[in-house]
Amino acid sequence: MAVKIRLKRMGKIRAPFYRIVVADSRKKRDGAVIEEIGLYHPTEDPSVIQVESERAQYWLGVGAQPTEQVAALLKVTGDWQKAKGETTAAGSLKSAETKKTAEELIAEADKAAAESRDGAKKAKESKAAEVEAGSEEVPAEGEAPEDAEAAATDEA
Repeated sequence: MAVKIRLKRMGKIRAPFYRIVVADSRKKRDGAVIEEIGLYHPTEDPSVIQVESERAQYWLGVGAQPTEQVAALLKVTGDWQKAKGETTAAGSLKSAETKKTAEELIAEADKAAAESRDGAKKAKESKAAEVEAGSEEVPAEGEAPEDAEAAATDEA
């Protein structure tokens, strides 16, 4: 039986993600699998590549052949170099340490929207208060603003 390590497509029409699987080469692309050994999400920034290194090493050791795409992913993670016994087994996988989850991004957007609503409401209220205060203390044309204040205190 010929065993392949390949990608199993999942997700929506324009939002694919893949599972890295070990399957019989005669089975359909998304058909029955022997084992799932990893994940690949190409649409995220940076792409998410997670491979169970121990299981990938096992399957490569017993003769499973990776497809071209999976071989490229295994080279990025460094598992291909380990399986071939190369001395430089370091992969070029970059991690997103500052990457935020969708829930965190939504929470930040909601917080910013609430702050902008509150800020606009406060600005509107303060402007209305200024207009009301300004209409009570309108100085006459001939009087200086200081005389208007004095006149307002005399009247009270």
